[in-house]
Amino acid sequence: MGERDAARPIRHLRIRLDGARPRRWHRLLLERLTAQSLHVSLDDRPGPGGLPASAELLFRLEALLGRLPLDGPASPLPPGALAAHRAASAPPDLTLDLCGDVESGPVWRLAYDGACGEAALLAALMAGHAPITALSEGPRPIAAGRLGSESPGTMRVAFEDGLMRSITLVAAALAGARLTAEPGATPIAVTPAAIGARALRVLARAVVHRLYRLCYRAPHWRVGWRRLDGPDLFGLRAHPAGGWRVLPDDGRRFYADPFPLDADGRTVLFVEEYPHATGKGVISAVTFGPDGPEGTPRPVLEEPWHLSYPFVFARDGAVWMVPEASRNGTVDLYRAKHFPGGWIREATLLSGVTASDATLVEHGGRWWLFATVRDGATARDPHGAFSDTLCLWSAPDFRGPFAPHPKNPVLIDIAAARPAGRIVARGGRLIRPVQDNRAGYGAALALARIDRLDEAGFAQTVETILRSGPLWPGTRLHTLNRSKELEFIDGSGRAPRWR
Repeated sequence: MGERDAARPIRHLRIRLDGARPRRWHRLLLERLTAQSLHVSLDDRPGPGGLPASAELLFRLEALLGRLPLDGPASPLPPGALAAHRAASAPPDLTLDLCGDVESGPVWRLAYDGACGEAALLAALMAGHAPITALSEGPRPIAAGRLGSESPGTMRVAFEDGLMRSITLVAAALAGARLTAEPGATPIAVTPAAIGARALRVLARAVVHRLYRLCYRAPHWRVGWRRLDGPDLFGLRAHPAGGWRVLPDDGRRFYADPFPLDADGRTVLFVEEYPHATGKGVISAVTFGPDGPEGTPRPVLEEPWHLSYPFVFARDGAVWMVPEASRNGTVDLYRAKHFPGGWIREATLLSGVTASDATLVEHGGRWWLFATVRDGATARDPHGAFSDTLCLWSAPDFRGPFAPHPKNPVLIDIAAARPAGRIVARGGRLIRPVQDNRAGYGAALALARIDRLDEAGFAQTVETILRSGPLWPGTRLHTLNRSKELEFIDGSGRAPRWR
């Protein structure tokens, strides 16, 4: 294979894909790259790396049991559906190789844990990996990211999330982004026997899941709190020896995403309150006294859409909040007229974007907004994971206007992209709590040191991973925040339906 002259612009891109098995994600990839003012043509001869037929049966079984849509990115297209894009006679400036069989000309090859093709992606997911997807030009790396899904145990969902994030990676690399990731696992093969075994586990899990939901409300998050009499978790890098006390609930609702704020000599805790009966989150608040919460959280902000992650802060003589409103496709700024309630919407900071857990920090004379997004940086297509792609925006003031970072997305990593609380300064560095979702949504909490944050780039290093255990029983650990005298986390628990 030859190498492309980096100084020469890419105008004509050829995509090599397996034309015997065209899928909807191929069409979405074509649409995305065409929207980037590229002339895109196809080499869609039958090629290697496709899924075995048994994989399609597994996907249909999961869709039936999980009531999943059948028109997602993995859904097949009829033969010839992409024929209008077949290769012109003119040689391309670059070939994007999805099969791994292009041997001449400048080529960018897409691989999952070092192997090309959709079968390599499925094999990694079935092995329990969060696969590294990488674009390379011969031995030279171009861009890489660690793919993930909030549902890693459901192969159809995880596979489609991986396909969509592959589109994000390719589009970002062609736009000039140079994303990096650690090396992936050793490539493995997917076999009909392994798929058959997975199908049996899917059936067994569906029965267990149904029985569990008959007995318990799920998911059910809970908030842990403690009074600080020494180092916090940013200093300890471990659960405190005294453990945590739990904010009580009635079993019919859960509390999550704890954000405390000190005001008028007291600590007010804001949480997502999620009544199981309505299935829609609201923002609630409770005051903490010397002995803990004074009563139960009471709703202070509700919208027609789901709200969570109440990022609250004081500035300019007022209290402000940026709750997550991803289902509305906006990131909105609210101001409290009658703290802790009386919230009014002051500004829409971002619109047309499915953004999760927006987190603000002031640094270098600007305000920075961190959030993970679906499908790159827009809400144009609803597919893809919520937690593996980090984008940044910045503004001269927290009220905006916010401009996207020129290198967006700045990170693709299911283990360290999604925010998990306020960013804090320690020892002259910014430390960012992040979600490690390799084992599923909210599976673990990590602390990442921000090494670079400016208009030219972003970099971070994960220093610590915290999980549930004897000092915080459960299966999840999700958010970390503190006030002057109190510290809060959250994680999942069990809520028996007979409570």
